[in-house]
Amino acid sequence: MGFKIGGGDAFKFTGFGSKGAFGSGRKSIGGRPSKAARSNPFAGVVNQSYDDTKKRCLEEGILFEDPEFLAEDESIFFSRSPPRSFEWLRPGEICDDPQWITEGASRFDVRQGELGDCWLLAAVASLTCNEKLFAKVVSPEQNFSDEYCGLFKFNFWHQGEWVEVVVDDRLPTYNGQLVFMHSTEKNEFWSALLEKAYAKLSGSYESLKGGSTSEAMEDFTGGVTEMFDLRKAPGNLLTIMLKAVERNSLMGCSIDADPNQLEAELANGLIMGHAYSVTSVKMIDIETPRTSGKIGMVRVRNPWGNEAEWKGAWSDSSEEWSLIGDDARTEIGLTFNDDGEFWMSFKDFISNFEKLEICNLGPDSMVGEGGEDEQKCFSAISEHGGWSRRVNAGGCRNYLDTFWTNPQFRVTLTDPDEDDEDNNCTMIVALLQKDRRKKRKEGLDLLTIGYVIYNLKEGQSAGPLDVNFFKYNASCAKSPSFINLREMCGRHKLPPGSYVIVPSTFEPQEEGNFLLRIFTEKQKGRSSKLDVVCIEFENFTLLRFTIEEQEDALKSTFRRIAGDDMEIDAYELRDILNSVFTKEFQFEGFGTDICRSMVAMNDGDLSGKLGYEEFKDLWKDLRRWKKVFKTYDHDTSGNLNSYELRSALHSVGFKLSNGTFHSVVMRYSNREGLIDFGDFVVCAIRLKTMLSKCFCTGIV
Repeated sequence: MGFKIGGGDAFKFTGFGSKGAFGSGRKSIGGRPSKAARSNPFAGVVNQSYDDTKKRCLEEGILFEDPEFLAEDESIFFSRSPPRSFEWLRPGEICDDPQWITEGASRFDVRQGELGDCWLLAAVASLTCNEKLFAKVVSPEQNFSDEYCGLFKFNFWHQGEWVEVVVDDRLPTYNGQLVFMHSTEKNEFWSALLEKAYAKLSGSYESLKGGSTSEAMEDFTGGVTEMFDLRKAPGNLLTIMLKAVERNSLMGCSIDADPNQLEAELANGLIMGHAYSVTSVKMIDIETPRTSGKIGMVRVRNPWGNEAEWKGAWSDSSEEWSLIGDDARTEIGLTFNDDGEFWMSFKDFISNFEKLEICNLGPDSMVGEGGEDEQKCFSAISEHGGWSRRVNAGGCRNYLDTFWTNPQFRVTLTDPDEDDEDNNCTMIVALLQKDRRKKRKEGLDLLTIGYVIYNLKEGQSAGPLDVNFFKYNASCAKSPSFINLREMCGRHKLPPGSYVIVPSTFEPQEEGNFLLRIFTEKQKGRSSKLDVVCIEFENFTLLRFTIEEQEDALKSTFRRIAGDDMEIDAYELRDILNSVFTKEFQFEGFGTDICRSMVAMNDGDLSGKLGYEEFKDLWKDLRRWKKVFKTYDHDTSGNLNSYELRSALHSVGFKLSNGTFHSVVMRYSNREGLIDFGDFVVCAIRLKTMLSKCFCTGIV
C-alpha cells in the first residue's frame, strides 16, 4: 500500500560561471574532493558554502552558475525528454524589478506550476504561517540588489541535520514565464527558488513528482509527522488539532486519489488525490434563535490558489456566516476571495477529507533561545542505522529465522505524562528511510518499512535479543502498518520501563539506511524523559562450552597415523581431515595453508606439530562445527546463507557485531553469498585464533 499526492512521483568551491551582464566564458575549480564524495549523492550539496561562494563571485565579478545543479534538461527530467524546449532565465531577465519577498511572505504567495508537486506547495503554504520557521528556511535578508551575484541559499532539515543548500537563480521558463512553482506577484521569486533548491536536494524537478506533504513539512522543520485516517478519527482529534496549532505544528490533508482519473473534482468542490494545507483551527462562537455555543472550525487552503474551493456549509459567502458576529469574523481574518482558501466545520472536515498529517515540532525546529517555543515542543532523540543484505536485513516478524538479526534499539521510559490517568508515557516513534527520492534516477524506489516494540523484563540481557526471545515473546506495540512511505510514524502509550524497538523492511535482504527518531511530550522544567541505545555485540565475543566425547577410538586412530612420536604435521593433518570430511561434504577439501593454521592454533609447545592432546582439542572443535553446520543448513544444500551462518556462529559461541559479520561474509562467501563447509571451518578457525590472541593480551 502506498500513499502519494500529486503527479504520477577542506574544499569549498566546486565551480563558477559567468553569464549575461558579466559576459560569457566560464571559470571553475575542481570537482568533488574524493572518490567517496563522488559516490555520495549529497556530497556536492553539503560541500558548497554560501559565504565563500559569494565572496569569490564578487571578487571575480561573475554570476554564480551552480555546477551541482546545471541549467539543463537533466536537472528537470531524468526519465524522459522535456515536452518542449525550456529556457533557463534569471529573474532580471523575466521581469524589470525582481524582488525576493514583496510585502511579507504569505500562504497566498504560492501557486502551483506544471509539476505534480502539490504536496510540496501545501507544506510551503503551511510554512509561511510560522514567521520564525519560515525565516529559518528562507533567509529573508536576501535580495536582487545589494551584492547580487545570482546566488541564493536555503536551509533544510535533511535526514537528521540542518543543511545549507545554495542555488543559482536561473529558472526554467517557457515564453518568458515560470514553468513550475511561482508567486502570485509576478516579480516575487522566493517560492520559485525554494522549489529549485528542494529539487536540487532531491536530484531533479521530476523527483518531486508525487509525494506526501509530511516529507516537506519535516524537511522544513525537523519535526515528526503523525498520520490520521479521518475515516477512523480518534474521538479527541479536534483537541489534538487545537493543541497542534498551539504548538505551531504544520498540518496537511487530502482525499485518496481516484485510480481512474488524475485529481478528479468532487461535487462539493474538493479535489481527489490533491494535497491541501490546514492553516488554522479555531473554536468559534455561534448564535442561533435556538442555541448558542462554540463549534470547531478548520481553515483549509488549495495550493492552486484559485476558485477550486469547498462548496458546502461555511464556504465563502454561505449563509452560515450570519451566525457569527463581526468581531469573530475580524478575529479569524475572514475573507471571501477566489484564493483557494476556505473554512469548514470540523464535522464536515472529518467527513469529507480522508487523511490528516500533523508535523509535530521537536528540538530541531527551535529557532530562538528557548522560552515559549521550547515549552511547546517535544523532547527527541535519534539514531542512525541501516540494513545490509546478508548481514542484518532480516525482514519483518513473518521471517522469524532472520528477524532477530535486524538492528535493535533499547529505549528506557521513565516519567509518565502529566495528564495521563494510567501513568503511561506517550512515545512517538518515527522510522525514516534515507536517500530514496534522490536515487529514483537509479531505479530505486521506497522500501516497505515498519517497526515492532517489545517490552523487556527486569534483569533481561543487555545484549541483542536472539531468535529465541522473539519466538516466545509477543510485541507490546508496533508501527500502524508496513508501508512504502519515506517515514513510518506511530504514537504509543506505554508504562515506564525498558523496551526494544526493531526497525525492519517488510521483505528480508533489502538494503537501505534509516534514521530512527523517538519523541516524547516535553514537560515544563524537565529534561528529556527517555534514553535510547543501539544494542550491538562487541566486535566479537566468545561463549565457553564444555564438551565430553569418547576418546578410545580417536586415540587409537591417531596413534596409527602419527607413529611412535605421537605427533602429526600439517600435511598429515590435511590427509586425515580430507579423508573424513570430503565424504560428508561436497567441497574441495582443506588446503595445506589452513591446516598449518590449525596446527598453529593448537600447537601449545610450538613444535610445529600436534600431539594427541592438541589434536583432540582440534577434533572437538571440528566435530562441533560440523554438527552446527548440518543443523543450520536447513535445506541440506551443503551451503549456509548469511543468516544461517550468523545463527551457526552464534550457536558455537561467536557473537559478532554487524561490522565484523559484514567483513566475514565478504571474506568467506561466494558470489551468491553462500558458504560451504570448508569455508565455514576456515572462518571459525580464524575467529577462534583472533579471540585466543585477544584473551591472551587481555583485550577480551
